[in-house]
Amino acid sequence: MTYINNFGDVGQGDVAVAGGKGVGLGGLIRAGLPVPPGFVLNTAAYADFVAANELEAGIRELAELSPLAAPQDYEDASKRIRALFSDGTMPAVIAAELGVAYGRLGKGDSAVAVRSSATAEDLASASFAGQQETYLNVRGTEALAAAVTDCWASLWTARAMAYRAREGIGPDAVRLAVVVQQMVEAEAAGVMFTTNPANGRRDQIVISAAWGLGESVVSGTVTTDDVVVEAGTGRVLSRRTAAKEVMTVYADHGTREQAVPAARRRQPVLDNQAAAALAGYGTRITDHFGAPQDIEWAQAGGEFFILQSRPVTALPEPTADTPDVWTVPYPKGLYFRASIVEQLPDPLSPLFADLIDGSVARSLRALMAEAVGKNVIRDDDVGLPTINGYAYYYYRTSGMWRVMGKSLTAVRALVRGKAHMGVAGWREFSHPRYEQVIKDWSATPVEELSGEELFDGAQALLDAGTVYYTAVQSIIPIAATSEISFRTYYDRLVRRNGDPPAQTFLLGYDSEPIRAEKSLYDLAAWARDVPGLAPAILNAPTAALVEAQRTGVPPAGVDQALWQQWHPRFRDHLDRFGHAVYNLDFVSPLPADDPSTLLGTVKFYLRGQGNDPHERQRLSAERRENQTNQAITRLGPKRKAAFLRLLRWAQNAAPIREDALADVGLAWPLLRRMLLELGRRLVDSAVIAEAADVFWLRRHELQSAVEFGLAAPGAPAAVAITGADRPVRADAVEERKMLWRGQAKAAAPQMLPESRWMEGAFGKMMPAGSQDQPGDIIKGVGASAGRVTAPARVLRGPQDFALMVPGDVLVARITTPAWTSLFAMASAVVTDVGGPLSHSSIVAREYGIPAVLGTGVATHRLTSGQRIRVDGDAGTVTMEDPAATPGP
Repeated sequence: MTYINNFGDVGQGDVAVAGGKGVGLGGLIRAGLPVPPGFVLNTAAYADFVAANELEAGIRELAELSPLAAPQDYEDASKRIRALFSDGTMPAVIAAELGVAYGRLGKGDSAVAVRSSATAEDLASASFAGQQETYLNVRGTEALAAAVTDCWASLWTARAMAYRAREGIGPDAVRLAVVVQQMVEAEAAGVMFTTNPANGRRDQIVISAAWGLGESVVSGTVTTDDVVVEAGTGRVLSRRTAAKEVMTVYADHGTREQAVPAARRRQPVLDNQAAAALAGYGTRITDHFGAPQDIEWAQAGGEFFILQSRPVTALPEPTADTPDVWTVPYPKGLYFRASIVEQLPDPLSPLFADLIDGSVARSLRALMAEAVGKNVIRDDDVGLPTINGYAYYYYRTSGMWRVMGKSLTAVRALVRGKAHMGVAGWREFSHPRYEQVIKDWSATPVEELSGEELFDGAQALLDAGTVYYTAVQSIIPIAATSEISFRTYYDRLVRRNGDPPAQTFLLGYDSEPIRAEKSLYDLAAWARDVPGLAPAILNAPTAALVEAQRTGVPPAGVDQALWQQWHPRFRDHLDRFGHAVYNLDFVSPLPADDPSTLLGTVKFYLRGQGNDPHERQRLSAERRENQTNQAITRLGPKRKAAFLRLLRWAQNAAPIREDALADVGLAWPLLRRMLLELGRRLVDSAVIAEAADVFWLRRHELQSAVEFGLAAPGAPAAVAITGADRPVRADAVEERKMLWRGQAKAAAPQMLPESRWMEGAFGKMMPAGSQDQPGDIIKGVGASAGRVTAPARVLRGPQDFALMVPGDVLVARITTPAWTSLFAMASAVVTDVGGPLSHSSIVAREYGIPAVLGTGVATHRLTSGQRIRVDGDAGTVTMEDPAATPGP
């Protein structure tokens, strides 16, 4: 036959002939699954119908709509195209072959399901499921021919055309086959996902079941029983039995709904044994296709039938359950998410967690020994353990009291710059020492270092960074004290009605984040003056620009001469500013590794958006000096002297704080290169699957691999040693990533153990507000004045930076200097963690945008696209659309 293909004859490569559903059914038949008999009316029938009725030109003219066309435009086009099909006549040869194939299914009046099977449907790259129509309980050749024509026409539904336009699939790129399949008189039916779509777990199968035919389940018109089954064992992990009011059953023609008998409404559709048996089919189907599947099934006479199977698209990565119990590892102590922990907003990667704990403890003990004397802090008094993956500063209670007893001594040491603390200690000792450690370890290319040297270098660089951060921590209270002192003096003894806030006197100064922003702006301004360069950068996909920056080879469509001008200039920016960390965990790529966000900012400026940071800074400085002159002209000598002394102190301290913080990650590019080089060698030794998996090893695992020689060039393969058939740590790495994703959804308490005493004693010192904030108003700290109403844009980290839309409110757990480039696009800033003297506050003031910080709950309560009102004066965020759904 020309137009008919039996299910068993359809192979994996026959999508162009049989469409996605036809290929799926062919695979099920070959795998020996129980599939009701049927056939495919292939795409040649569709093409010949269109040709015989001369529809092609009309379809193309009507269907070529812009992805931005209005919904009504698609509806109008669809109505006119479908009219073309309904007015057409099925060629006799197609009708004849269809009739013969139908006759083989029974006596010529078998009830069949007629389903569309598009050539662009059910692909792993896009989800086209449900775009076209299905017709059930079709009987007789005349009704079958009509249903087939309606299926062909459904290729041009408004939703199908709009979806294909958004995916960039043109009208000429799709054809439609039709699946004709004998109906199953189902007592029960439903769908089965062979991976859990809620959490991405590949070891869980999710079954939805209802009485009667499955159409009501697919269309969502009935509440289903939901059963989660463990894939390997068939064990039922959970079930929810619904009150099933209606069911879909056969009618004389098509289907109808009827009430479920009262006795069966709360009865489970599938018991545990039946659910396990069905899940077994799901596992077989997944194994056959090699990918998770979305399966429609039916049950009749106690037997299961598989009606269709298609790949599951857009699956989340596997995620463990979100923890809700916060058990402390050492009971005789207090735990705080403050200080360095503010730079660790996410759960820690295992290797970083292992290396940083001892590093922080050593750094703090050394600092306190120099500042207040030895033995004040003992070996087990402090640490940086993790609870549910989140880092906490740990202080043993007895050690904390010893430290508090030396608090005055510590303050005097800070003021005198003892133990290399304070601005002078940072500038003259801590920063140069940090740079020297990096220089020493940079002397030899990482490729030439042994495994032991790479491991030791990574630890040495992390220790140097930790010691540097400890020194930076001594600058922060100086900056904070200076600003608070000036603001208090100004507000009480200088400010009059109509005078600007104290922060006006502290704006318009350079700092490393501001210099980084000006560098990007200047790069864009230069590019605009190079003929052809600006459009080349704007038109090239950002991912292609990132790869080209790494390889030095220009992206497709970018002239080599233009690229040779751009590449070194952008590399200079990355060499100077690319070490800014998104958070301190080295699992996160740096701008030097992935400059996507910086390129996005350059494109933002190239499009003429944003403000000139040089002009903004000039205006701020001019306003600052004018206000300063106005203030001092009306002050007496003593008050003027005090005012200027406090003002200069605050003006000097704030930029230095930002400079010091910006260089915390100075060692991170080299540190990451070292670890990734170890990772590449462990890939060659079949220890891990990819180089970046090294971050998910435990310290002892990495050290053992190094000591065993598996991180040396030309080392033996671990799988050969162990007899494993895949990298020996692959399963452990995937398990840890899955656990991390679940932990990342948690809201980590600021203090542990949680108690009213802890909240009362330390709550006001913490960098985040209460997580118990019901209602539509979220309270935080007003850190930069102003009011803005705009959509929220919730960004979890650098992986989300490309989602930032100019004019949106930037919502994040915390921002570090690496986030600064996004401030140019934001209309306001809201964070979970931070305060009036944090990085977010200082940069938001420079940009002149409102900021509400330290809310504790913003990233959990707000969703992207939701309209919110940010009041930087009152320190509140009001949800104007509480019911909004998350954005992209």
